[in-house]
Amino acid sequence: MREKLLYVQLLFVMMIWGFNVIAIKIIVQQFSAVTITSLRIFLAAIVVWLLLLNQKKIRLPQKREIQFILLAMVTGIVGHHYFLSVGLIGTTAVNAGLIFGIVPLLTSILAALMLREPLTFLRIIGIIIGIIGVSIIVLTGKQGIYLSNGDLYIFIAVIFQALSFIYIKKATKTMDAVLTTAYMLLVGSFFLFIISLIIEPDGLSSLKNGTILGWSVFLLSAIIATGLGQILYNHAIQYIGAGKTAIFLNISPFFSLIGSYLFLGEHISITHIFGFILIVGSVLLGSGIADHYIYKRTHPMISRKG
Repeated sequence: MREKLLYVQLLFVMMIWGFNVIAIKIIVQQFSAVTITSLRIFLAAIVVWLLLLNQKKIRLPQKREIQFILLAMVTGIVGHHYFLSVGLIGTTAVNAGLIFGIVPLLTSILAALMLREPLTFLRIIGIIIGIIGVSIIVLTGKQGIYLSNGDLYIFIAVIFQALSFIYIKKATKTMDAVLTTAYMLLVGSFFLFIISLIIEPDGLSSLKNGTILGWSVFLLSAIIATGLGQILYNHAIQYIGAGKTAIFLNISPFFSLIGSYLFLGEHISITHIFGFILIVGSVLLGSGIADHYIYKRTHPMISRKG
């Protein structure tokens, strides 16, 4: 029952993260990219720390936990968000969506190598189908994809994100997922701000250019997508593993397209719907749901005892 609820939780996270691609695109067009990203993550950190304070779950990490928190912070916050924000300036959402489609593949491979998570035949098929589905969605209406600087930055962001999921899994073996997220966000936002001061000396002055829409999107992105989304996703990693949770990232580009239609007036075709059907199939296979169903069918007595 818990695993089913976690799948619903992951679906919600994919929805807000999909819409967050549109939000970040709006934000980086109005503000200096790295500066506003550091502030967005810092606001998310404040929200998470207030939640922890209310629940009285704050404690100092142990030596082993510090190691994995720092690794997760460097890869998942500093590396991922830096290259994501800079990359979205120089590439289209279509290209970014396709590149993000390889996150589950990278994460599952890394989880198999570093965490010894089983990579079954059905999960491999699920990953392949998911990538095909994402490719169909993001390539609709395009003659092809070229690797611009923005595309390269998004690809680097993807690598950092996949690595961070592995370290988050290691950190959350002994530390609560929310507390892990809190440390990652707080320390990561500090390092991003230092980077912004170096590469964007006029970054803080760009804040005066923000519109009501820009600041509203900033608040929603920071609190809901970055804060709440990171908590829920890391919580899922803690219980069902990095490889299985990463499969759900295949759904995120679909919600990005929905957001583009709702907020930017872009057209959604039959091809997009077909791609989404493939993605849903990839989740059923790649998340281990199909493996679990087959096991129950082939081991009915064991399933009843469990």
